[in-house]
Amino acid sequence: MRKIGLILLTGLLFIISACGNSGGEEVSEQGIEGDEAKKEMTMGFGVGTYEEQFRKGILPILEEQGYTVDIKTFSQNMQVNPAMDEGAIDASVFQSTAYMEGINTELNTNMARLAFAPGAPQGLYSTRHSSLDEVEDGTTVAFPNDPVNQERAARILEELGWITIDEDAGTTDFNVNSIHPGDYDIQVEILDPAQILVSLDDVDYGVVNGNYIANSGRKITEALKIENTPEEHRIIVSINEKDLDSQWAKDLKAAYESPEFEEYINSEGKYDGFILPEAWENN
Repeated sequence: MRKIGLILLTGLLFIISACGNSGGEEVSEQGIEGDEAKKEMTMGFGVGTYEEQFRKGILPILEEQGYTVDIKTFSQNMQVNPAMDEGAIDASVFQSTAYMEGINTELNTNMARLAFAPGAPQGLYSTRHSSLDEVEDGTTVAFPNDPVNQERAARILEELGWITIDEDAGTTDFNVNSIHPGDYDIQVEILDPAQILVSLDDVDYGVVNGNYIANSGRKITEALKIENTPEEHRIIVSINEKDLDSQWAKDLKAAYESPEFEEYINSEGKYDGFILPEAWENN
């Protein structure tokens, strides 16, 4: 009886052990497959040309790799990052590193830069004037209504000598109260970035984000003054930090840095004057 009991106990322990090992292996395999098997992603865009870049230049690359992509375009840029934080989109292309970091602080989000996208510099445009020499006291200039793009706009006018800016003006917390008269007493009008281009008849000059120019059929090179865009203000592909090591994110980054995408951008005249990713220098 003792011998039979020992055999039964040994067999029971073997079954329990085997079940435990089988379950552990299954979870591990599912974890690996969960990353590799993600072949669906949702991309978010603000108003402008970056959605078109993706649809015509990036989407074919991803589809060839078996991805299914849902594209969401938001009517206002401020809607994009909350959507990512809520999990409604996986990645976005519309903002700069400086803007993203400001939102991370403001909303306690954890977004990260995945790659640089071909981005358009800001420029100073006018339909009422053909030259910057027509500036005078009281000249009106339209600025974007978010702090980061306001700071960029102000730097253009500062470089021209039209205004001065407080040394501690900041970037993500920039305020137009930091602006003071330089060579001229400029009147700043604050508008939604997407509205400045269509409102140029109502102001003397307007600082327009270049993607709106390209999307309107005009050229970046038509600007009376183009900014010298620092790296922190260049357009990026942004994702949640937790996704940086995922395979889909690596494939998305590779697509934006690929020779195929470079060839598409260079073949489109509307992107003349855009700031191109350094990664293409190695293609």
